[in-house]
Amino acid sequence: MQKYGLIGKTLNHSFSKTFFEEKIEKDNISAIYENHEMDSLKDIRSMFKKDKNIKGLNVTNPYKEAIIDHLDRLDETAKEVQAVNVINKEDGKLVGYNTDIIGFLKSFFPFVESHHEQALILGTGGAAKAVAQSLRSMYIGTTLVSRNPQEDMISYEDIDEKVIDTHKLIINCTPLGMHPRIEEHPKIPYKYLTEGHLLYDLIYNPAITQFLALGDKHGAKILNGKKMLEAQALASWKIWQEKD
Repeated sequence: MQKYGLIGKTLNHSFSKTFFEEKIEKDNISAIYENHEMDSLKDIRSMFKKDKNIKGLNVTNPYKEAIIDHLDRLDETAKEVQAVNVINKEDGKLVGYNTDIIGFLKSFFPFVESHHEQALILGTGGAAKAVAQSLRSMYIGTTLVSRNPQEDMISYEDIDEKVIDTHKLIINCTPLGMHPRIEEHPKIPYKYLTEGHLLYDLIYNPAITQFLALGDKHGAKILNGKKMLEAQALASWKIWQEKD
């Protein structure tokens, strides 16, 4: 029986397991999907060696970048983004892919409007890199926001009325607001939001985070990450089934 799963540090927030279990049952597939909470990635290669039935794994934060050092190679998209959310075993080698880009584009595209020319991306991890690459492919400008900004980034303290006004897309790629710490939210000046803004939160549990609730309160359109999860998960499944 083939095995698949999800690796991350804390996984009680994730419903990837439920999603894949339902798909496996619906399609009558002989496979199982398991969660693997890991404090580090030092045992990731031995996991595949010990259990030959493991065909592939999803990777969630905080390991989407760190996992790269434990793989044999990356596909072109993952190499370009330098972030991996899918591992596939191919001829005994561990190959990294990124389906977050597919997931984001499919979930975001129906909501993009002509005035969405610039985006604030909150966070700088693996998911943020995939989102930035997705937006650039649509010719949407990006500004990354970090608590510790490096070159070509800004800090949260830099976000003022002008920054909010010139960035009609604001995308939360941080874990702030994720279950169970649902009271948290990125510290931005929500009072400057308008009905012309779209706030997208990659978090899907809860469905309406504080980030989205504050956006809605000030008239912005809001969107959570559930559709992105589903689209990237289906793309993951396609990789596992077609690349061997």
